[in-house]
Amino acid sequence: MVDTTPASKKTREQTAVNLSAPKLYVNRELSSLEFFDRVLAQAADARHPLLERVKFLAIVSSNLDEFFMIRVSDLLEQMDAGIEEVPADGMTAVQQLTAIRRRVTAMYEEQHRIYREELLPQLSDKSIRIVDLSELTSAQRAGLRTYFEQEVFPVLTPLAVDPGHPFPHISNQSINLAVELHSGGPEARFARLKIPDVIPRLLHVEGILDQHVESKRAKYTFVWLDQLVAQNLSSLFPGVPVLASYSFRVVRDADIEIHEEEGVDLRLSMERVLRQRRFGEAVLLSMEPGTPHRIRRLLIEGLRISSDETYAVEKPIGLGSLMQLTSVDRPDLKYPPYVPRVPSDVNAGEPILNTVERRDVLVHHPYDSFAPVVDMLNIAARDDSVLAVKQTLYRVGTDAPVVRALLNAANHGKQVAVLVELKARFDEASNIEWARELERAGVHVVYGFVGLKTHAKVALVVRKEREGIRRDLHLGTGNYNVSTARGYTDLGLFTSDPDFGADATDLFNFLTGYSEQIAYRKFLVAPVNLRQGLLDRIEREIKQHRENGDGRLIFKMNSLGDVEFIKALYRASQAGVKIDLIVRGICCLRPRVPGVSENIRVTSIVGRFLEHSRVYYFHNAGYPEIYTGSADLLRRNLDNRVEVLFPIQDRGLQERIYERILCVQLKDTVNSWEQQQDGSYTRIKPAPGKEPFDCQAWSMTNGG
Repeated sequence: MVDTTPASKKTREQTAVNLSAPKLYVNRELSSLEFFDRVLAQAADARHPLLERVKFLAIVSSNLDEFFMIRVSDLLEQMDAGIEEVPADGMTAVQQLTAIRRRVTAMYEEQHRIYREELLPQLSDKSIRIVDLSELTSAQRAGLRTYFEQEVFPVLTPLAVDPGHPFPHISNQSINLAVELHSGGPEARFARLKIPDVIPRLLHVEGILDQHVESKRAKYTFVWLDQLVAQNLSSLFPGVPVLASYSFRVVRDADIEIHEEEGVDLRLSMERVLRQRRFGEAVLLSMEPGTPHRIRRLLIEGLRISSDETYAVEKPIGLGSLMQLTSVDRPDLKYPPYVPRVPSDVNAGEPILNTVERRDVLVHHPYDSFAPVVDMLNIAARDDSVLAVKQTLYRVGTDAPVVRALLNAANHGKQVAVLVELKARFDEASNIEWARELERAGVHVVYGFVGLKTHAKVALVVRKEREGIRRDLHLGTGNYNVSTARGYTDLGLFTSDPDFGADATDLFNFLTGYSEQIAYRKFLVAPVNLRQGLLDRIEREIKQHRENGDGRLIFKMNSLGDVEFIKALYRASQAGVKIDLIVRGICCLRPRVPGVSENIRVTSIVGRFLEHSRVYYFHNAGYPEIYTGSADLLRRNLDNRVEVLFPIQDRGLQERIYERILCVQLKDTVNSWEQQQDGSYTRIKPAPGKEPFDCQAWSMTNGG
């Protein structure tokens, strides 16, 4: 139906609402915590296998650590520097930190409730027990005592704290004991003892006591290393009575800035940053409840941290260590192994580059195998007609067949150029090592720009044929990482489209040389034309809706926080455009606000696989445009990263993405949550009488 409302009336209605009003925006940090809550809910969800629930619980702990290391540390720095960077939602740094503390305290409590009341009893029912030392037999306790003396004791280093021994450095994410010792006087002595991270924190009792009897490996009894150490403290302080010990844990600022300057070696700068990260300011101190005030005061003063940055957390502190249980050999308590299929567009036995010569090929991981990506590079390495291979690398992991394929290409005499992004947070050390190995093989390695991260996912193969130069590409939404390709949902496109090839060549010249490319044929590239390209298409959808009444936008991404895009989506909603946003994590837009966003629905999918692909669908008056690629709608992605979005031009591939990915995910009633006006989320449930629909299970069976 055509919207016949006069344009003048619409203009008056829209201008009556201040789209910059703070009440129209959700705070980014609180939206992050909402996402962590959705992940935590999976740990309590009985539809997941038991050890997968344990994994979700551990993931939340790791997510919270990173949140403090990066986001909370930034807010604390703002306060210390007297800088007030008030976001669109209007919350000051102090207000944000207060709200964060309230939410995180509740999250820690819920984590431990799930661990204590749900997971521990259910694990025990399945013969996986995490027990107190007192629950072991006398023979087991004696065996662990021997293990402590032989394997643990030599590694421990108690550090006294007194006028002659300054407060020691407490390393990031370390588990520690604050030990009180008798002094012979009114004041107790104090020592810090780090629980060694070179020994598994969960000790497998049967494995330790009888390593040669395989039949006993089916029994899984675990004790915490922390407790074993605490019970044997007298061995470390002979002649000095131990009064008590208390667990604590420290998280430090890991967002150390690289002071990039022209002419400075970026790799050396990053190596310095990695060394500095261990000594960042403390931003979180977790202590077990009941820690005496004198110990709390000593730790707070020694770490130079405020009491607002301390949390009382039940033992065991640091539940991320539970990830160790996922290595237990109990396939009945895990998801059945999923074997990705050969992509339907790939002919069995035919080299991928031969197929790409005839048509574009779309792959949807993890449902489609990642093998064609590696095959493309390995084929290029051996093909005499291939002249050059160029690629961007962001997070490739420690097992990197993509890098080995590039090394193979260099060894076969191809000209290989690789941009390795050293600023990929928490993957820097791995990337530095791969960069060194590539350089030793004669690969042209560049490290990106001053002030910009290169997040684009592009691989280019250049070959000489009778008709001239041909360029084959792989473009994607995810990293060139075989591990994440098994657990993240991502899209990849293989194409030999000449315009795509020319754009990729221009992009690599921009990345490796002094090119100041300002226009591309098909690509939308940040920070060049991506922001404006998407905004223009939103405005076009508004215009076409006013003419035809069929405006439709579906955006799928990891995060939405850019104010300019939120305002554009609000304007589209006010014009009547129907909008679905599938946003896995951060969403600073408020849906369903009368007069502003009543036509916007926001959902989030949290399931077995991490939703990672980005898709931007524009109805375009019946001639749909679909862009996919590496960019989320955050200011950092749009203005401070090199990102690439690319159009899906083949009509059949467009229909596949729309019908078999977007529409399928919008039908989900198992993994989906809907965002409310206040920024909270409620789980979407099947309508009465309807069967639950799991979009990820559907894609595993039917193909994405």
